[in-house]
Amino acid sequence: MKLLQVPTIALEQRIKQELEENPALEDGSENEEDQIQEDDYDDGKDEETETSDDEFDLSDYVDDDEIPDYKYNANNTSKDDEEKIIPYASGSSFQEIITTQFHFKDITEREEAIGDFIIGNLDDSGYLNRELEAMVDDFAFTQNIMTTVEEIEAVLQIIQSLEPPGIGARNLQECLENQLKLKDTDKREIAVALKIIQRYFLEFSKKHYSKIIQRANISEEELKLAIDEILKLNPKPGNSLIDSIKVNQFITPDFLIENDDGELVLTLNGRNMPELHVSRSYKDLFETYNISTKKDQKQKDTVMFIKQKLDSAKWFIDAIRQRHQTLLLTMEAIMAHQYEYFTTGDETNLKPMILKDIAEKVNLDISTISRVVNSKYVQTPFGTFLLKSFFSESMQNTDGEEVSTREIKKILMDVIEAENKKKPIIDEKLVIILKEKGYNIARRTIAKYREQLGIPVARMRKQL
Repeated sequence: MKLLQVPTIALEQRIKQELEENPALEDGSENEEDQIQEDDYDDGKDEETETSDDEFDLSDYVDDDEIPDYKYNANNTSKDDEEKIIPYASGSSFQEIITTQFHFKDITEREEAIGDFIIGNLDDSGYLNRELEAMVDDFAFTQNIMTTVEEIEAVLQIIQSLEPPGIGARNLQECLENQLKLKDTDKREIAVALKIIQRYFLEFSKKHYSKIIQRANISEEELKLAIDEILKLNPKPGNSLIDSIKVNQFITPDFLIENDDGELVLTLNGRNMPELHVSRSYKDLFETYNISTKKDQKQKDTVMFIKQKLDSAKWFIDAIRQRHQTLLLTMEAIMAHQYEYFTTGDETNLKPMILKDIAEKVNLDISTISRVVNSKYVQTPFGTFLLKSFFSESMQNTDGEEVSTREIKKILMDVIEAENKKKPIIDEKLVIILKEKGYNIARRTIAKYREQLGIPVARMRKQL
């Protein structure tokens, strides 16, 4: 069950661990020409064995704690495969980048100590979320530095002059204001944008554009140009530094689906999986000592040790084989259930599907299906997706047909994307539109789906 739950990338590490800990388990990719063709991994027969010309020394396994070296990965690539290596670059942390800039400034040792403390309190977005009054106390108790709010403010001003613009701000308004001050304020649109942020930030955040036009005594065109300038600013300046030092993470799909002229072909991703088999040397050694008529205590302990390792190796191979079969069986049922989607890529073709539906098809427990879909990804011709994203509850349309809630969300998203951004559609109107399309949904359900899709209310979607 544990092996069934882990994704492919974690399984690779689990197999490497087992190979390191159990000398009776070997990687079948070495000496393939000498292997006896008893494929225990595929058909569940007697363990696959391997001949070896090396002399086997019992002391290597009884008296020495070192585990023999094994090749951990099978060579599943052909000569035609292009070897691609992803370069990785190490970088400094977010705080180190800011600190380095700060130390290049013409500052005193006291200012350096205060500035380093301020930089250490910046959050990932580059904001200082501490009150300066509280920091005065922190300096006194932790740094033994007696300072004032005015002195901290002066050092903070130096930090706010560093790259990227907006760093060290105490709130979004200050962040945007500091960035605009670095631009050419002689330009009309920059000056208006700065005026909006300084005087009418609350109205701007709530998109009360008519109030801004009236109170700032500007035209709608001037407001539009100013907002265009504001939208060019970075509301989270620290993120630009964090993104540059983050390690890229790549998804390794567990399943691969290909469309061969309407026929879906499913494979389990095993590109880096070694071909496991029980050690022939260990098996022969066990048989030799097991048939011996004279056994002292040391030999009995040796036989027991070897038997335990052999049993563990056989169990592990069988568990991997069962995992392989269960994953394929489950994914085949999911693929058959969602055939129209996997052949078209159209999310509106997704059918309602819950764990129970698949469990009944493959005659397995729901908890087993849950372990299969947990943290697993499938690569399709339309992209790579989390397996559990294909599961959704069902609703009935006006024709009495069962439809997926994901299908409804896709239609809702399409309607909102196509709306007139000057007059966004309110939730009450969305209820009417979806009802006309055959989906009778309550307004609160529309609001719930909209929030799950990360779509704000109509007023916040308004554009000039």
